[in-house]
Amino acid sequence: MFDITLICMGKLKEPFYLSAAAEYSKRLGGYCKFTLLELPEVRLPENPSQAEISAGLNKEADQILARIPKGSWFCVFTPEGKILSSEAFAETLSKIKSSGKGSACFLIGSSFGIAPRVKEKADFQLSMGKMTFPHHLARIMVLEQLYRAEAIQAGSKYHK
Repeated sequence: MFDITLICMGKLKEPFYLSAAAEYSKRLGGYCKFTLLELPEVRLPENPSQAEISAGLNKEADQILARIPKGSWFCVFTPEGKILSSEAFAETLSKIKSSGKGSACFLIGSSFGIAPRVKEKADFQLSMGKMTFPHHLARIMVLEQLYRAEAIQAGSKYHK
């Protein structure tokens, strides 16, 4: 069974986000071995300088890079990434699976972004579009799209 890991910076707290994340995680379990990893964001001052932001992102990068499963195809969600339709995303996952990779790992960074060295390690950079979303909502959207991609590959009626 294919393994999918989603690494997220920060914890969900609101019950409605927790409920949605649990539902999509459960649904994904029918198609793959799914793991959600929540890593703590580095705390920064109220109005951090660019140097403080860079230092924080580098500390987060150490945590992230240590948690990417060995041999996984690695994708980061970033505004400058490629925009894909749900069908194209499903096709991308299908190609990864058929290439012999046993796992894929996705990353949603912190509110200040992702350190350049993490982006450089990525096999793919994916964008959720030009709009800005709260990280908690972005997590639910990513979970839904992962589930949709798996459902498309399985020929399910979920994707219409």
